[in-house]
Amino acid sequence: MTAKPTNWPTNVQYIPQQCYHSSVPLEALSYIRGPLGKNASLKSTNNGRSSSVIIRTITDPSHPAVGQCGLFAAKKIPPNTHIIDYSGEVHGDDRDSDYDLSLYRTQDGLSIGIDALSFGNEARFINDYRGIRSKPNAVFQDRRTDAGELRMSVWSTSLPIKKGQEILVSYGKGWWKARFNDGVAEPHTA
Repeated sequence: MTAKPTNWPTNVQYIPQQCYHSSVPLEALSYIRGPLGKNASLKSTNNGRSSSVIIRTITDPSHPAVGQCGLFAAKKIPPNTHIIDYSGEVHGDDRDSDYDLSLYRTQDGLSIGIDALSFGNEARFINDYRGIRSKPNAVFQDRRTDAGELRMSVWSTSLPIKKGQEILVSYGKGWWKARFNDGVAEPHTA
């Protein structure tokens, strides 16, 4: 069993790698798991943990998520570097979760997501850059592991991230629009 990171919430199960909900159709499951099938996660050399990140409680009163947690660089992260995979429950059903990311869309239009509301890893603490910085210093990007499994990953942008700096992405206009009719409300970060 993998030890939980410092500052991990008691109401969320820590999983260093994604798990699968029964709502994922077999064809999509086969595509996501890749050529090694259901053992893809087990054969991966990456255990899902990243020594590059730490979870911290945000204490800056001007931060939109003051009192909540954020993800910070534990050491300098070079430009265009894989930081961590976003782990959670891969699903094919509808979810209303602030921790749900799109992973894959099937040819018939079914959206497969990764939800880290109840199960996840450190990546679930990545906040949106709005109200904190002028632009994000990290991006979500899909990739395949060495074993062929499709993952949603977090990568640094073209600039390095300094040790102690908060890792921030853009949640995208769609995320904000789904939560606020005009999409312009005060940011509420994950």
